[in-house]
Amino acid sequence: MDRMDVLIGGGGLAGLSLAIALRQGLGPQFSVTVVDPTLANAAPDARASAIAAAARRLFETMGVWQAVAHEAQPILDMIVTDSRVGDVMRPTFLTFEGELEPGEPFAHMVENAGLIAALVATARAEGVDLRATTVGDFVHEASAVAAALGDGTTLQAKLLVAADGARSAIRERAGIRSFGWSYGQSGIVTTVAHELAHHGRAEEHFLPAGPFAILPLTGNRSSIVWTEESREAERIVALPDAEFHAELERRFGLHLGEIKVVGARRAYPLGLSVARSFVAERIALVGDAAHVIHPIAGQGLNMGLRDVAALAESIVDHVRLGLDPGSAVVLERYQRWRRFDTMAMGIATDGLNRLFSNRSDVLRLARDVGLGMVDRLPMLKRFFIREAAGLTGEVPKLLRGEAL
Repeated sequence: MDRMDVLIGGGGLAGLSLAIALRQGLGPQFSVTVVDPTLANAAPDARASAIAAAARRLFETMGVWQAVAHEAQPILDMIVTDSRVGDVMRPTFLTFEGELEPGEPFAHMVENAGLIAALVATARAEGVDLRATTVGDFVHEASAVAAALGDGTTLQAKLLVAADGARSAIRERAGIRSFGWSYGQSGIVTTVAHELAHHGRAEEHFLPAGPFAILPLTGNRSSIVWTEESREAERIVALPDAEFHAELERRFGLHLGEIKVVGARRAYPLGLSVARSFVAERIALVGDAAHVIHPIAGQGLNMGLRDVAALAESIVDHVRLGLDPGSAVVLERYQRWRRFDTMAMGIATDGLNRLFSNRSDVLRLARDVGLGMVDRLPMLKRFFIREAAGLTGEVPKLLRGEAL
C-alpha cells in the first residue's frame, strides 16, 4: 500500500492548484497524489474562465501565470444593460472601470485548456504524483484514509481532498449532504469571432430569461455565457448552424460587426448547491464539490480557488508546527474560513438571478433605478470591484500574492 500525506480526487483547476501549492509550501518531503481519469488524454475543455485579480496573484505566485499570460485577455471595463430581446436600444444602466490600481485589471479571461495544461506541467515539475484513474471506496483507519483506486491499487493518505466536481463521488461516499435547488435554467456556452475589436470590454445584458454575457478573449473573439430556461436552451443548442446563428445575433447585436461561432456549443444546467459541511473525518471538500453557484457574477471558479488558498495555508501552517495535515484542527480552521464567505456569495447570486431573470415590469423598474443609483456612487462601485476581484474579507496569502 502506497502511503502519502494528501490524496486529491480530481485533476481540474482546483485539485491541481492545491497540489502545487502544497508541494511548493512544504517541499519534496511532503507527498501529494492527484487522481483523475481525465489526466490521460482527455478532450480539451473548450470553455473560458474569468480569473479575478486575487486568483491571478495565486497563479503568479505558483509560477503558472507566466505560461498563460500571453493568452489572457484583461477585462478593462464592463457595462450592464437591462432590456428585452426585441428592444432596438439597450440603455446602459451601470458601468465599471476594470482596474483595481493603474495597470492591474480586476480580472482576465483565460481559456481553460491552456490553463489546465500549464497546471499539469507545473504539477509534474514540482513532483506531484499524477494518476489517470478514479478514487473508489475508502475506509478510515487509525490516522489515515485508505482509498481503493479504479486501477486496483490502494493508497493510504493522512488527508483525502474531494475536488471531483459538483457530482462529487467522494462527498457522497463520505455521507456529506448538500442543500440547494435547480433554477430550471441552463447556461449555453460558446465562443464567437467578430469583425471589430472589443477593446477589453465585458458586457452583461440582463434579458427576461437570464443574463447574456459577452466576455472578451484575445483577438477579435469573445466567450458567450447565455442563460435560458432549460428546455429552450436544449432547443437552441440543437438548432442547425444558421438558425443558431440567428438566435445568437438577436441577443449579441451587431455593435462588433459580423459574428461567427468558432467554438463548440454546449448547455450546462444551473442551480445552487452548498455542502452542509466542507469537512468530515480526514476529508475536505474544495471547489464545485463544496459549492455550486449561478454564473451571474462570474465567481464560481474564483470561489474554488479561495478554497484552495485557504486549505493550503491551513495545512502548511499546521504541518510546519509538526501537526497532521488531516487533523481536526486543520479542517476546522479551513471550514471556519470558507463557510460564511461561500454562503454569502450563494445568497447574493441567488438573489441577483431571481431579481433579473423574470418578466415583471415592476421588478424591472426597481432594479433599473437601483443600477442607476449604484452607477452614481463611485465608492460603492469600487467596493463591488474589489469584491469581484476577491480582495475583501480575510484574504489568504496566496491570493495576496505571498508565498506560503
